[in-house]
Amino acid sequence: MVFGFGKKNKDDSLSDQAVATTAGAGEGAVGADGQPVLPPNPADTAYDRAVHGPFDVSEITGKDGYVDLGALLITPRDGLQLRLEVEESTSRVIAVTLDLDGSSLQLQAFAASRSEPLWRDIREQIGLSVGSQGGEIEILDGTFGKEVLAKVPAQTADGSRGFRVARFIGVDGPRWFLRGVLGGDAAVNRDAAAALEDLYRGVVVVRGETPLPPRDLLVLRLPKDAMASPEGMVSGDHAAPAQGGEPFRRGPEITAIG
Repeated sequence: MVFGFGKKNKDDSLSDQAVATTAGAGEGAVGADGQPVLPPNPADTAYDRAVHGPFDVSEITGKDGYVDLGALLITPRDGLQLRLEVEESTSRVIAVTLDLDGSSLQLQAFAASRSEPLWRDIREQIGLSVGSQGGEIEILDGTFGKEVLAKVPAQTADGSRGFRVARFIGVDGPRWFLRGVLGGDAAVNRDAAAALEDLYRGVVVVRGETPLPPRDLLVLRLPKDAMASPEGMVSGDHAAPAQGGEPFRRGPEITAIG
């Protein structure tokens, strides 16, 4: 497993990692009209988070076997690479991105009240942010209930017209909300997303007892047994040699939620 660092500006939009063009982002990924094509997936309107995850720390028996990032506990997996993303203006860690098999899952955990779920309002915020960039969203019925498929116009490396695509998922927990952003093939292909969705289900959120306003980011940190090298990689019991891929690519962030 590999750790890396990346800088994030507040106004960064969808990253190049999640680009899908009208001229071939993989067979079946984009239709003739330029729209992402997703296989049908019936809504799970009765999704039971406490049974299927992601979980609250009070719902597990211990932290052994997890990568401990403070507010988030991640289940290790062969070939998985983790990147902690740092907000340039504050130098605080604002997200962790999981890279696996050419796709990515960015995770951010937020404080929430006991009585008011956040996901509905956050979906509206995503729509406003994408619209301000000239893009559009589609509300889908997905694995975890309602989710957002976002497209932002972009020019590809060869100068042709395309779209940056990301798929937003979210689950409300006890006094927290966990947002995930799927990029790469996982944004437009549910088969490619399956392994990352499984990792999302296995995430454990450590809310803590510190009073926080709703939508404040929960604090992420390096594992206690890891240390940064001069090249920006991190070594420790959870780290392993790189297995291909670029650990310093930005994650598919549209906007931070404040």
